[in-house]
Amino acid sequence: MSRPTGREPRRLTRWWRRRSLRTRLTVIAATAIAVSVFVAFQVASELLDGELRDSAENQLRADSRVLATDAERAGLAHVQLPSYPGSGRLVRVILPDGSTRTPAGQPALPPVSEHAARVARGASADLMESNDSDEGYVVYTLRAGDGAVQVAHLADDSPVNRFGFGMLLIGLFCVVGGALVGRTVARTGLAPMDRLTAAAVRVAHTRDLDAGIPDEGGGEIRRLIQSINDMLAALRDSRRAQRLLAEDAAHELKTPLTSLRLNVELLIRLDRRGTLDSALPAESRTRLLNDLGAQVAELSTLAAELTDLARGDVSDENTELLDLADVVVAAVTRARSRMPHIEVALDVTSMWVSGRPAALQRAVLNLIDNAGKWSPAGQPVQVRLRAEGASAVLEVDDAGPGIDAADVPRVFDRFYRADSARALPGSGLGLSIVQRVVDAHGGRVAVARSARGGALLRVDLPAAAPPDPIARLTAGEDTAVRRPRPCRDPGRA
Repeated sequence: MSRPTGREPRRLTRWWRRRSLRTRLTVIAATAIAVSVFVAFQVASELLDGELRDSAENQLRADSRVLATDAERAGLAHVQLPSYPGSGRLVRVILPDGSTRTPAGQPALPPVSEHAARVARGASADLMESNDSDEGYVVYTLRAGDGAVQVAHLADDSPVNRFGFGMLLIGLFCVVGGALVGRTVARTGLAPMDRLTAAAVRVAHTRDLDAGIPDEGGGEIRRLIQSINDMLAALRDSRRAQRLLAEDAAHELKTPLTSLRLNVELLIRLDRRGTLDSALPAESRTRLLNDLGAQVAELSTLAAELTDLARGDVSDENTELLDLADVVVAAVTRARSRMPHIEVALDVTSMWVSGRPAALQRAVLNLIDNAGKWSPAGQPVQVRLRAEGASAVLEVDDAGPGIDAADVPRVFDRFYRADSARALPGSGLGLSIVQRVVDAHGGRVAVARSARGGALLRVDLPAAAPPDPIARLTAGEDTAVRRPRPCRDPGRA
């Protein structure tokens, strides 16, 4: 059964990925040096071998010319051949009849080759050839008189071998040195990363987000440290905001819960004594129960608003292209059902925006609820929606006393309530939710004094191009659901 192909490369890849960055740099440095030394050895060996071969061949040619000159002067049969020194150069004379002469005591050369015989017969002037026998002779044949002379030497690879052995030792030394240098460079270069890792681990263990990571190094390390410090700052702000929200929520919940507990304990104590009817007349009992209902409603509203704030920008609602006029009309309808004693004057024009309809409706409803608390009887809350440049502008104003200049900077803070508003129902979260929703939609909200002397709250949202009616029909959208239309007062239509 054959094994699947490609398994070994995958194992090697997994092994490599499990190695530390320091080990990878060390291996890469050692490998690079080893490859460089090997390539340099190959190139140098070829150059050295070629240089030695050219030098030996040139020496053979020079010796052959000297011997050929002597042979032409004294004759091939009578020329004085140099005695064999015991090693190195070998000589031979090829006579016209094909026989040969060699110095006494000289080792026998390989038989005369066919190509060398042709030189002796005058077919060519010279010939350089290598013998393939075990001795490995290099023989140079030169035409001389009616024959030829030959000078040979034994091919010697020992210089190249000695050079290769030396290069091998140098290569091993360079590889070991390269590994050590790579290890040192990796340790030095990754020292900021080690300190960064230690600082991150310390923050994770101690949960101390105030302990920033020291800014050191440069380039990528510096940008990484700055990014982590920015992340820690964002987490620090988020945790501080959560802590403040919890503290403010506990403070705001304390009063209604205490009042609710006291009233419930009073009812329970009177009921256990059997004096509920005598101690609390029907009118007082009704008033107490109404107070309990109001306190429960206030707690429910506060809990819903706290949940909305705690979720922040997290929402399952999708962003879509919608007509803001439809959102405002829906919010006004809900406001009238919740506060039937408040009159709302509506003047809206179709304005398309990109946003989350439920969140926007909640923001508009909070604006109307806030204005309804201050609007005196007979003075309607005015809600206007119009285009202004590239923005959709929503204005909600009332004829109340307005907002004091000292309270304007904090009017959108969570749980903030002006001194004049502490006796009114509410949690102080409504306008904070408005600002969060508007910020999430890329808009801005501001407060000013209206022409009637009350508060004017203005919301600017980026306007969007209205959809193509043909494209909407092609997509199957019901154009009657969010159709653009001017509307003056749906409550009076």
